[in-house]
Amino acid sequence: MPVHKVSYFTVATPNTPGQGLRVLAALRKAGVNLHAYSGFPSGAGAQLDFIPENAAKFKAVARKLKLKVSPRKIAFMLQGPDTVGALTSTVSKLAKARVNITAMHAVVAGRRRYGAIFWVRKQSVGKAARLLRAK
Repeated sequence: MPVHKVSYFTVATPNTPGQGLRVLAALRKAGVNLHAYSGFPSGAGAQLDFIPENAAKFKAVARKLKLKVSPRKIAFMLQGPDTVGALTSTVSKLAKARVNITAMHAVVAGRRRYGAIFWVRKQSVGKAARLLRAK
């Protein structure tokens, strides 16, 4: 399964109705395509995570919205056929090399396909990328 290294950004917002929509609608209007998006409570507020197809375009929209965007961070993205144990090979390679996955999200994408995103510690990104031959 090909593994891709992707840029992601976080944005802190108030945890109130419509905050995610405000950002997502502006991104849509500007034609910013997202590979992934996640929003969840964080402390007294909320954290929105974005994996944009085009980081520069994403950051330009975020500036217009006056959002405080984190520095660029790295995650890994997988896509492939939805089979039993589809993630096992990738997770096994990392575990055997003693690279800890700090978080992972995986979903079935329809038509017997899946997508997954996972994160490792900053100091493990290079090792994970080499190990998985991430592009």
